[in-house]
Amino acid sequence: MSTLPQSEPSLIVACTVSRDVQNFDLLIEDMELALGENWGDLGFAEALAFFEQPEAQALEFIALALDETDEDNLPLMGEIITQAKARGIKVILIAEDVTPAALHQLLRQGADEFVPYPLPENELGEAIERVRAQEALLAAAGGTTLHAQNQKEGAVIVVHGLAGGTGATTLAVNLAWELATADKDTAPSVCILDLDLQYGAVATYLDLPRREVVYDMLSDTEGMDDEIFGQSLLTFQDKLQVLTAPMEMLPLDIITSEDVNRVLDMARRHFDYVVIDMPSTLVTWSEAVLSAAHVYFATVELDMRSAQNTLRFKRALQAEELPVEKLRYVMNRGPKFTDLSGKSRVKRMAESLGISIDVHLPDGGKPITQGADHGMPLAQAAAKNPLRREIAKLAASIHELNTNDVKAA
Repeated sequence: MSTLPQSEPSLIVACTVSRDVQNFDLLIEDMELALGENWGDLGFAEALAFFEQPEAQALEFIALALDETDEDNLPLMGEIITQAKARGIKVILIAEDVTPAALHQLLRQGADEFVPYPLPENELGEAIERVRAQEALLAAAGGTTLHAQNQKEGAVIVVHGLAGGTGATTLAVNLAWELATADKDTAPSVCILDLDLQYGAVATYLDLPRREVVYDMLSDTEGMDDEIFGQSLLTFQDKLQVLTAPMEMLPLDIITSEDVNRVLDMARRHFDYVVIDMPSTLVTWSEAVLSAAHVYFATVELDMRSAQNTLRFKRALQAEELPVEKLRYVMNRGPKFTDLSGKSRVKRMAESLGISIDVHLPDGGKPITQGADHGMPLAQAAAKNPLRREIAKLAASIHELNTNDVKAA
């Protein structure tokens, strides 16, 4: 029989949900140890009814306990998880002798943590701490409320590293920040999209959490609306909106050109600038991004791998008759002003590849890595760094050009 207190002096912040909680006596002990009297117990069907009650608003999490007997009721388990998540309630799975396939299914439906039963020592308490820490982090980051009436035609700025370590993410993140702070009086709205679904590091560079909701949005862009897209974004210091890479490493072809176009159309409607950090790999939807881009920065360094990759990249685009004129090559860690030999090598490299290197970024040294490790843009971590100054100049020129184009239109 379920035992939810009728007139408890203590606030119920969690509930066990099970067929019979007496089958999980260790769970009862650990819940009492972690929460004292601030928890209750519900049966499966009762849980769905309780979620509709005002008292459910105080719930932080449920501990969904099941064993092999409950595998016949997986759809009901899934519905409990779905309803809990829809109300912002975390779900900790407590499972005994449940098949891996069943666990995988329930975790995919949104369960936040999994703890095997019998419970290892302190494992439930640590799981509770993890879900609470995740909730606090998300509360600090927040979601974004987008308004349908805010119709814009944002400029799309893409950054693509043609070799590993050429500073593409550093450029994308800091360019987005500099654009967001380009005008103190009427700051433009800026969104950065991390489309490197496997190794995307924008979240790391800005110390933001990765969330399952990003995958949910990308996997159903046909059903995406302003609210869903807004909830997929995180706010960085009230100035920059960020779509992080998903929590899990995903195949790059999990999204299509149609998916990318829907996301870009949505982002452009709500933001003045949409900055995209691309994977280094060319994929089926690369053409969609290139076609939508107003400017496409390709980062390289003064070495043979960058030269060879640039040549192959350029040939691949030309073979498909794609707009290579949108490409703006960026030389990262370029030679200093007094390094005449290095500048001569850059010139020879550009001539041999038949390209123009339009942007030269200096080597910012260790402060660049340190700023990224601390999750801070260079404007805050190393404001006087020469690399930060060059990116700020680039942002200022882009904003001035874009502002003039808008005024002319």
